[in-house]
Parts: sequence; C-alpha cells; structure tokens
Amino acid sequence: MGDAQAGGEGDEGAAKPGYLGHRQRLRARFLEAGPAALPDYELLELILFQAKPRQDTKPLAKALLARFGSFAGVIGADIPALLAVPEMGEASVVALKAIQAGVERVLQHEVRAAPVLSSWDRVVDYCRAAMARAPIEQFRLLFLDRKNALIADEVQQTGTIDHAPVYPREVVKRALELGASAIIMVHNHPSGDPTPSRADVDMTRAVQAACATLGIDLHDHLVIGRSGHASLKGLGLM
Repeated sequence: MGDAQAGGEGDEGAAKPGYLGHRQRLRARFLEAGPAALPDYELLELILFQAKPRQDTKPLAKALLARFGSFAGVIGADIPALLAVPEMGEASVVALKAIQAGVERVLQHEVRAAPVLSSWDRVVDYCRAAMARAPIEQFRLLFLDRKNALIADEVQQTGTIDHAPVYPREVVKRALELGASAIIMVHNHPSGDPTPSRADVDMTRAVQAACATLGIDLHDHLVIGRSGHASLKGLGLM
C-alpha cells in the first residue's frame, strides 16, 4: 500500500481508527513541549501524517530509521532508496525531501547573510546538509566577491560513486563570468570518509595555480563526508 489519497481522517459517523487519537496526542505534545520532546521516529510520524492521512505511520517511521540509521539519514537519503522502502510512495518522499530542502534553504540564507570567512561554521553546516549523504560525488563551487560575500553557489560537476571530473579552466572561466574574487571548492565522498585523496590534493593545487594567474583566491577546498569534513587548507595541503 502506497500513499493514501488526500482527505479527512475518518468518515462522519464511522468508528475512528485507533491511530487518530495517537496523532492528536502527538500533535499536542509537539505544540506544547516542542520538537525536543519527540524522539526521531515520532518526528518522522508527524511529517508522514501529511502524506498518509488514513494510515498509521509509526511502523513506516521505524522502518525508515532502521534502514537509514537516523533522522538525518532518512531525510538525506536519495529518492530511489526511499521509494524502495515498503509503504513509501511519492507523496511520502516529497514530504521528507521538502524537509531537507527547507533545511538547506535556511542554511544557505544564513551563509548569504554574512561574509563567508566570518561564518565558517555555517558554511560547513550548509555543505554537510546539502552533500554529506549524496550517493554520487558532487563538485560544488562557492563564488565570493571582494568582501567575501557569497555571489553564487553552484554544483559544477557530478560523477560516479568515487569521482567527479574537475577542469581548472572551467572553474576559472565561471569565476570570471560571475566577477568573483575568490572561490571555495567543495566536494563529497559518498564513502562517508572525508579524508582527502592524492587526486583531491593534486586537483586542488592545479585549480589554485590556474586561479592565481588571474588574481582569484582559492580560500579552501572542503571534503564532505557523513562522518565529518576535512579542510585541505587546514591540513596544510594547499
């Protein structure tokens, strides 16, 4: 059984399913005590209520956590993986991915609101939210103006599970098109381990050299993984 059609939570005069009382109590607890009072599976239940108005969502919420390990793992899972879970349908997937999109939108706004180098933790949080659980490697560029404010945030390349091609001339070309004075490179390791590879270091130095010829600063190259992140600048590798 997939997602239910939208509608009310019971026909007038008919016996109400037992889960409706649970929903009411859960909503009341969320409003009165706040989200911190709810464990992960109950927070997922609340989200899934919107997609499944006539179904008990607790078993599905627990199945999602068992499959993906955490609330962050569930909302960060890719769409085919979510659809592979029994009882999941398109409406449920949209409900979950809308939460992820909302988180990314808020974090991106915070990054734009202040000079990037003075709000580094927000930059890292945003990149982790956007990329840490992506199933394939992505190469993202953050373009900055002379005051280190964010001009643009673009995924330039996507690749396989362990490789996304990067061309220094394309990085520099795009920076010039945007009038950027500096860039931050970011890519993810779908394996979960953010340790930079030899290829990561070599590519970073090639981009840094190409940028330097035109007076563009490469502030850093972040590698994002599920277990954390690595800064090539912080590691002394650029």
